[in-house]
Amino acid sequence: MDPTTDNAGRTGDTDHARSSLEALRAEIAKAVVGQDPAVTGLVVALLCRGHVLLEGVPGVAKTLLVRTLAAALDIDTKRVQFTPDLMPSDVTGSLVYDARTAEFSFQPGPAFTNLLLADEINRTPPKTQSSLLEAMEERQVTVDGTPRPLPDPFLVVATQNPVEYEGTYPLPEAQLDRFLLKLTIPLPSRQDEIDVLTRHADGFNPRDLRAAGVRPVAGPADLDAARAAVARTTVSPEITAYVVDICRATRESPSLALGVSPRGATALLSTARAWAWLTGRDYVIPDDVKALALSTLRHRVQLRPEAEMEGVTADSVITAILAHVPVPR
Repeated sequence: MDPTTDNAGRTGDTDHARSSLEALRAEIAKAVVGQDPAVTGLVVALLCRGHVLLEGVPGVAKTLLVRTLAAALDIDTKRVQFTPDLMPSDVTGSLVYDARTAEFSFQPGPAFTNLLLADEINRTPPKTQSSLLEAMEERQVTVDGTPRPLPDPFLVVATQNPVEYEGTYPLPEAQLDRFLLKLTIPLPSRQDEIDVLTRHADGFNPRDLRAAGVRPVAGPADLDAARAAVARTTVSPEITAYVVDICRATRESPSLALGVSPRGATALLSTARAWAWLTGRDYVIPDDVKALALSTLRHRVQLRPEAEMEGVTADSVITAILAHVPVPR
């Protein structure tokens, strides 16, 4: 094959994939108002094959956002409502005895999907929370000693309520570190809230996305092309050193008991590459790193109790570090 023709075809696939993923924002906006940063974060996670923790008070459209993303992306999705009595097999699947054949057959659980919405993940005990660890890290589940691969793409989007702690089981640090991004869903602005109520007054039904006009605008082939393009995005040695310096600074911060691990540094580099590609560049600049630093690192650090009592937050510590670490020129 002529290399020139091959490069032209690759460029065409890349441009089509980028425009398709950019169209997700407009499609999701048909159902969800004013959550563009969260939409962007979910797309970045898809590009990086990472998982997302969504945090927000009840009623800010966390579940609707994920359902709309799946509808606009033409991928399979399943939802699990995490409760105190949920068992690991309710997530991964189990062996079921078939009386007709006198044999056990595997019945896949909701983990066998492309986009798994784990609603209120902190409401279920650690044993069930940990059933997701293998799925998130290895992209497989093991039932009765037999590993079973999950579909590709596979993305876990877990939600949790930041203000209600009674009857919850906070996620351990090891599991938090498995999430590529932690996205906070804020309360809408006054105008956005007016828009939401106006849509409902006009007959919008959040349970009927097709009636709202949401249609698939991208698919698995677009994701594959986009991921290949992100992998070709150039990272200079200066940018690599910048990421390392930011993460090392968290380990030296007097406000933090736990800083960012090397896995966190790798995650920041990955998300910065994906953001650079989404914005139309094939190389990473410091602004790409800054743009994803908060959502990639905020759940990977642990505040000291005395700093927490003084009102210090993980976001404020990371923001201060970004202002302090020298930016490569």
